[in-house]
Amino acid sequence: MSAFVPTRADEPSREKRIHEPHSPPPARPRRRRPRIEGADLSASIAVFLIALPLSLGIALATGAPLQAGLVAAAVGGLVVGYLGGTPLQVSGPAAGLTVVTAELIHRYGWRTTCAITVLAGIAQLGLGFVRVARGALAVSPAIVHGMLAGIGVTIAVAQLHIVLGGTPHSSVLDNMRELPAQLAGVHPAALSVSLLTLALLLVWPRLPGRPGVLLRKVPAPLVAVAGASTTASLAGLSLPKVDLPSWSSHALAMLPEGPVLGLVAAVLTITLVCSVQSLLGAVAVDKLIATRPELSARVGRSDLDRELLGQGAANVVSGMLGGLPVAGVAVRSSANVQAGAVSRNSTMLHGVLVVVAALLMVPILELIPLASLAALVMAVGIQMVSLHHIRTVTRHREVLVYAITTLGVVFFGVLEGVTLGIAMAVAVALHRLTRTRITHDEKEGVHHVRVRGQLTFLAVPRLSRALHLVPQGAHAVVELDGSFMDHAAYESLQDWQNTQTAHGGTVELIGRRAGVRIGEPTGPAGLHLDAETAKADAADCRCHPWTPWRNHQCEIPESVASGDGRPGATSATGSDGTATAGKAKALSGAAHAAAATGTSDSTGELDTSEGSGGIGGAEGPTGPGRPGEGSADGSGGSGSGSGSGSSLTDGSRPSGHQLARGISAFQRNTAPLVRSELARLAREGQQPSQLFLTCADSRVVTSMITSSGPGDLFVVRNVGNLVPLPGQESGDDSVAAAIEYAVDVLEVRSITVCGHSGCGAMQALLGSEPDGTQTPLKRWLRHAQPSLERLSDESRPWARLAGRAPADAVEQLCLTNVVQQLEHLRAHESVARALREGALELHGMYFHVGEAQSYLLAEEGGDDDVFDHVGVADLSA
Repeated sequence: MSAFVPTRADEPSREKRIHEPHSPPPARPRRRRPRIEGADLSASIAVFLIALPLSLGIALATGAPLQAGLVAAAVGGLVVGYLGGTPLQVSGPAAGLTVVTAELIHRYGWRTTCAITVLAGIAQLGLGFVRVARGALAVSPAIVHGMLAGIGVTIAVAQLHIVLGGTPHSSVLDNMRELPAQLAGVHPAALSVSLLTLALLLVWPRLPGRPGVLLRKVPAPLVAVAGASTTASLAGLSLPKVDLPSWSSHALAMLPEGPVLGLVAAVLTITLVCSVQSLLGAVAVDKLIATRPELSARVGRSDLDRELLGQGAANVVSGMLGGLPVAGVAVRSSANVQAGAVSRNSTMLHGVLVVVAALLMVPILELIPLASLAALVMAVGIQMVSLHHIRTVTRHREVLVYAITTLGVVFFGVLEGVTLGIAMAVAVALHRLTRTRITHDEKEGVHHVRVRGQLTFLAVPRLSRALHLVPQGAHAVVELDGSFMDHAAYESLQDWQNTQTAHGGTVELIGRRAGVRIGEPTGPAGLHLDAETAKADAADCRCHPWTPWRNHQCEIPESVASGDGRPGATSATGSDGTATAGKAKALSGAAHAAAATGTSDSTGELDTSEGSGGIGGAEGPTGPGRPGEGSADGSGGSGSGSGSGSSLTDGSRPSGHQLARGISAFQRNTAPLVRSELARLAREGQQPSQLFLTCADSRVVTSMITSSGPGDLFVVRNVGNLVPLPGQESGDDSVAAAIEYAVDVLEVRSITVCGHSGCGAMQALLGSEPDGTQTPLKRWLRHAQPSLERLSDESRPWARLAGRAPADAVEQLCLTNVVQQLEHLRAHESVARALREGALELHGMYFHVGEAQSYLLAEEGGDDDVFDHVGVADLSA
């Protein structure tokens, strides 16, 4: 029987190496040595100059041998730089580990602390191998920031004693208790050197001018320490200085001695702090790299598991060589990226430079006063209490977690503080999960049940009580404003809905956004609503917040707007050429422009009160509000016939219902988006930069045509944008009061008088009978009589538009009125005084509604009053 060997089709064919017998094998291709780029070399020098003084200062703050800081810096650069998963992150002795290390040295001694560092590195290696690096990022940022803030406070209080010429104690409470005595016995030489160091740290990054740009390339920590050391040497000050003993006597790690539980807790603490700080630092470096597309293409994102393995290996090596614990350092990493590093070579070169300095620069390093290093580390500790972090956690309602963690670290220790922070974070999360508001009310025979928050089994009893307040057979609307509903709550809601519909009632379930219904609307006995009613509901106004204005062109359904099912086709044509056709009116040019550019965040304004500071900004979507529904000056709809107002038939919904529905939509959709900004304005008060005086016409939307927001404009609106002259008998003081308040109290920098096309007030002024009945409108329009006289004065040139003549007499009067009201403004004492002081500017503006075009007065009060066209280029400048 012959044997055979089957061929393996699953293996790729191998090329045969052909060479003559007894000839040497072909030479292997040479591996190219990695080329060190100039950017990496310069970046490594910059990082080295920062790392050298900081490493010595951190070693001083922990009470470890000063060489330990240099060992950790060198190992962090070489080992993590080679093995780590974040090429541009720089590792070394970190300020965040200062308190932990100092406590371990005080309790167990230096050599046992080195052994704990080795064990922590082994633990990090284990965590890296099981790939749990992403899990470390699940720790709340409020806990991490609180931990760093507590460590920063501890560092600053301890180093303050050295700055004053004394010796720090082992605990924060002891340091704070002994601080008065230390202040009484301050050492002048140490204090002067420390103050010089702090001054250089503060001033150096802020050097002005072109020389400052060149000088700022030298790191501020190096300048501060070098300047203080040079000054101390030249002045001959007697101060304790850096003492680097011979490397031959450098202490290495030994087998740990002490209680097992205490050692385990120490290892876990070092592992936790090093891992979390390094991984968060890696994520921060990724964000820095992402801002530079040319760099992100070369470097790529971090491998967090590999980074954890690199940190673990570095801690093993650093502990065995008698160095401090190693972690990723934010200051050095950001300096590395900003200095232009493009690979991990810069990190490794910085480690090489630290080794060279530790071996060859000992005489220079021993000139550094300890007070200067203490001031440097104290500044780092103060910077760890970040106001930005405090504002962030406050905005996310986690300030309690931050505060508990910080106080726990300060008074009890790092591990205890982090544990308290985690417990508080869990408690806050549970509180938010269980805090559910359920309300019930009745309006016009409809029962509304509103649920604010998450619906869990804990809220089922309260939900059941609220639902049973709805009588059987009644119409009910259940509004669920939450993102989660568990099975118990779902079953309770469904059982009640089935019972309600079985007894002839109707139930409508609405989601957290207006118009989002859960399931289909059901009628009595579970039957679906008829097609006509469903169509009416679908056509109902469901405006979304912060969307282009055209989305707020809510049309009332024909079946609702007209009793006989036909739309009201009443049309009106304004004097500027705008026209409407019932409810189906097209968008004006302004709306199209706003929708195209995305600059409009609001619809027609509801507020037309005078002096409503900040309201003229983004007043917020009004839901049912439609532009052109008439104006306060009677120029729209049912007024003189000008404008684009639409009249509703007798079957229309009452305006009060529309207003309430719009306010409800704002509270539900827009208020959560603007609450933080409005809360800031409520705290700080209004600080508008402009007084904007315009007409009450509903088509003039100040927030849209000026791209302004809450707090930007102090708005005064009246019929005809008039400014009564001061001191007139039976005058109107409301406008004058607003002007005085804006100029003298709010200190606005500019006042704008804005007229518009098709102004009903100007039409009424042109067509008024001199001997007619004196109505309130006519009595008010007497303040515009000077504008009419100015128009009739042939000795004065007419105000005009650049590029074309006014369309008619109404537009000519609108332009002239703006110029005349600017003269009235100058007659007010507060305005005149501000103009003389150069603190105020006056502007004239004309807005053409039909063209959606703004014009600015080029020369106010001159011989040629020209309103110039404002284009897109002008707005973007």
